[in-house]
Amino acid sequence: MRASRRVLRWASPFSTSTSKPWQTISNKSYIRRHGFFSESLGPRRTPGQARAFSSTRPTRFMLDGDSTIYALSTATGRAAIAVVRVSGPACTSIYKSLCPNHPLPKPRYASLRTLYDPTQPPTTNTILDAGALVLYFPSPRTATGEEILELHIHGGPAITKAVLSAIAQTNTPDQSVRYAEPGEFTRRAFMNDRLSLPQIEALGDTLSADTEQQRRLAVRGSSDALLNRYERWRQGLLYARGELEALIDFSEDQHFDESTEELVSSVAGQVRALSVQIGFHIANASRGELLRNGIRVALLGAPNAGKSSLLNRVVGKEAAIVSTEQGTTRDIVDVGVDVGGWYCKLGDMAGIRAESGSGDGERVVIGAVEKEGIRRARERALESDVVIVVVSLEDTATGVRLFVEPEVLGAVNDCVEAGKCLVVAINKCDKLHSALESGVPQSLSDTIHDIFPSVPVDRVFAISCEEAKRGASSLDTTTDPGNLQVFLRGLITTFEQIASPLGVYGDGGYDLSYWEDSLGVTHRQSSNLQRCLDHLDDFLTQASSAECPDSSCEKELGSLDSHAESEVDIVTAAEHLRFAADMLAKITGKGESGDVEDVLGVVFEKFCVGK
Repeated sequence: MRASRRVLRWASPFSTSTSKPWQTISNKSYIRRHGFFSESLGPRRTPGQARAFSSTRPTRFMLDGDSTIYALSTATGRAAIAVVRVSGPACTSIYKSLCPNHPLPKPRYASLRTLYDPTQPPTTNTILDAGALVLYFPSPRTATGEEILELHIHGGPAITKAVLSAIAQTNTPDQSVRYAEPGEFTRRAFMNDRLSLPQIEALGDTLSADTEQQRRLAVRGSSDALLNRYERWRQGLLYARGELEALIDFSEDQHFDESTEELVSSVAGQVRALSVQIGFHIANASRGELLRNGIRVALLGAPNAGKSSLLNRVVGKEAAIVSTEQGTTRDIVDVGVDVGGWYCKLGDMAGIRAESGSGDGERVVIGAVEKEGIRRARERALESDVVIVVVSLEDTATGVRLFVEPEVLGAVNDCVEAGKCLVVAINKCDKLHSALESGVPQSLSDTIHDIFPSVPVDRVFAISCEEAKRGASSLDTTTDPGNLQVFLRGLITTFEQIASPLGVYGDGGYDLSYWEDSLGVTHRQSSNLQRCLDHLDDFLTQASSAECPDSSCEKELGSLDSHAESEVDIVTAAEHLRFAADMLAKITGKGESGDVEDVLGVVFEKFCVGK
């Protein structure tokens, strides 16, 4: 009698039931019906379960769970308050040593206590701090998943030192108490499943955020949106691999509704869709780096065009020397500045000019130092994210004209070929004797378009650094001396354009917030996503070779040989899916592999001691 039609598929260890490694699903393939990247395939974890990195048993390495750690969580030095954090099984014992004859505070409530020297009887002479706030947090619902004791003490250096020394005195052979390693509190939070690796990386961004955009980026990363997304992708790849392996292992015993070619084609279609999403996430990671590390901006122009003056006006201080003498700036002057919430690194560079001569016939000699400065200026422009081309209006015998050195034009063309974002600032527009508020005069705009055709009109600004300098001391906020604020608003708009996420209009199934979250992808995550994408590409290559578009291969090789060769291709393709899933496991720290020890070392190496 003909066997009943059914498909055997691999069941994830995150499924509700794990009593059987394989589950039987009747009729059509599960992937064909649901798609293995649906929202319903998120991870399911037993509450309170310790993080495990093996399918057989939990492994808690790099974590001395029997010891209790403590550290100063606030900055060192004199302050109003200092916070000492303690985490581990000895928190209760440490509290009783510091606060004898006082009951343990109510969990999560601040209690006023007097701290005493634990090595001596409690007397007036053994008081460490007479007015400390003590908070006790029982496990497991704490920041680290362990018992936590927080001591909010007076921030004087002597009191802080005395309390830290007193905690160290509570160390005994039966009770290990030691000072924490850098990032060890966060590491314990990860090992106890209180934080994920992406959230920990976002925590590092939170601590180092200087601008509004960096803060927003860190907030996006601190949510579990990316974590759930990575895990959903990984689970989908595991399901797909289970489908293929079921076909390999049970094809001789069972009859499947779908042929080998149909099943492989179905899986390949889902993998292609995932590859597109991963590609967008990799591209958006580069844009997120602009927010995280700062947008590199180069000021490119001829000598005395006003580059140094513009730099000084933007940063609000005399960061670069301004002089009427040409060639004053030789080396690159990099200044970090917050422009409307965007962190950028402004680079003032040597003016680019020719050695042959100037318009009045005078010989211009460029020394070796200035030549090197010009070379570095052109190189820095090609390395920048945004290039501000500073040109100027100059008085001539025939009137005011736009001054653009041929060498500057050549450097701009190099930037255009390299795909750089260009902004044009026309300095000394006060010579036109017209209101700058009206924008760039049409005749001047047409001239700029003829010289720089690749620069859009909305990225051309008329400014006057001299007027901006004179109006800097004015208290009138209704005016815009030198049109500088208009220029800065245009610069911010440019930043928004080059740092906006890709994929918003490429896939109608996801909203803007989905792609904005992908800006929080870190360099480490992006590297693993790229490796995952490489393995998916290898799978698609293998899948295409396993597919048989017609019956020609069966006619030529015979059905048995055709099946064997197709099966070999499927085995290799399934391995590529496993490798791709492993790359996602490296990001989240979940699954059978992921080289978690190396990953944790990279993630935690930049954390401070008290975090």
